[in-house]
Amino acid sequence: MNKTLIKGGRIVTAVDDYVGDILLENGRVEAIGRSLKVPDAEVHDASGQLIIPGGVDVHVHMETPMGNGVETCDTFETGTKSAAFGGTTTILDFAQQFKGESPKAALDRRLASAEPQCCIDYGFHSILTDVSKSALSELPDLVNNDGVSSVKLYMAYPDVLMVDDADIYRTMRKLGDHGGMVNLHAENGVIIQALIEEALAQGNTSPKYHQLTRPQLMEGEATHRVIRIAELAEVPVYIVHLSAKEALDAVVEARDRGVSAFAETCPHYLFLDNSEYDRPGFDSARFVMTPPLRDRECQGALWRGLKFDDLQIVSTDHCPFCFNEKAHGILKSKQLGKDDFSKIPNGAPGVEFRLPLLFDGGVRAGRINLNRFVQLVSTAPAKMFGMFPRKGTIAVGSDADIVLFDPEEKHTLGANTHHSNVDYSMFEGREVTGKVKKVFSRGRLIVNGDQWLGRAGMGQYLKRGASGRIL
Repeated sequence: MNKTLIKGGRIVTAVDDYVGDILLENGRVEAIGRSLKVPDAEVHDASGQLIIPGGVDVHVHMETPMGNGVETCDTFETGTKSAAFGGTTTILDFAQQFKGESPKAALDRRLASAEPQCCIDYGFHSILTDVSKSALSELPDLVNNDGVSSVKLYMAYPDVLMVDDADIYRTMRKLGDHGGMVNLHAENGVIIQALIEEALAQGNTSPKYHQLTRPQLMEGEATHRVIRIAELAEVPVYIVHLSAKEALDAVVEARDRGVSAFAETCPHYLFLDNSEYDRPGFDSARFVMTPPLRDRECQGALWRGLKFDDLQIVSTDHCPFCFNEKAHGILKSKQLGKDDFSKIPNGAPGVEFRLPLLFDGGVRAGRINLNRFVQLVSTAPAKMFGMFPRKGTIAVGSDADIVLFDPEEKHTLGANTHHSNVDYSMFEGREVTGKVKKVFSRGRLIVNGDQWLGRAGMGQYLKRGASGRIL
């Protein structure tokens, strides 16, 4: 049956809030109205529920190689299934160029892996680690023909991922005329490496030193520096996983001057703080991600940034490694760094819990309203990365990516209920109010309560338009 009628729900977009019916047909929103009658449609009663556009998570790392055999524990299949249960119907992952490899070859490699597995729609950012003339020459074609309009560069991890300021500038200049945007992991990598070496030389090997060797000042410094480079290059710039007040201050100052500086933050920076690193023994390794968790003052600054649009997006940076070795082996486990914090696989899970966390701790707590909630998790990411209005809204002609969300149902977050391969949750035991009940991907019901109706390979690759141009 190609026709689906969702009746009587409270339809909420980034700008709308009303009760109505939605007709889904052939993968798109066909009609929106009151008391729609479609005799041959499959009917879903949404009374008492919110109807929101499917979530768009623009920062995830599925089956991602980290070097030396280390790899994230979610496959494209398990990771996108987990995303779907959390109300996310579109992801952007990464196609990382290895040294000597072309960006196009990196994209082809990742597409070959994703296409037979992805359960929801997907796209890629490119990651450049070898900014050669030949690599730069491929970028216009990558944007214009392959629909990859964003490139991530690292200012951290020297000798592995980090590129220098000149390479950042060159990449920005090459992308700028073609509707491309550079995404920056902004930390001062060489200073952080010196701090790591200093800590290890003093015999400090426990997980808490991951946080102590990545200070807020070095995130703030790198953010300020790269915004100035983007200003010189005359292109928009996007800061990923912003966590520190000093970094946010740099973004706010630039935006006040009219610079197109944008940034995302993540749920763990909004709801967790650096007291997690005081846990005994190795337990705090669960929270080893980059940047690390910050203090309560930073949390307050981030919420203010979301309220006043100095932060535009909440993504997850879903980068899962198991805590225990037995689940998927030592190379997908935090245990790899048990005797040396600098070897702990760096990343944390979260793709499934973004919507309920932000609804409960944002909307219900009075920090943001419902429209802003939809803006942060769906509309803004779709606009920022060239997918709107196909994604990110409920409108006639848009993809029928629809979530039915119960704003009153209480449930407890934890590893025993999520659908990721990872064996722990950073939010274990946290009770939240607001739960995803049904998820439609291009009109097809793929999540119905606890029932999975989707399948591997049903997701479509998205060729995106310009990034950073539609706000």
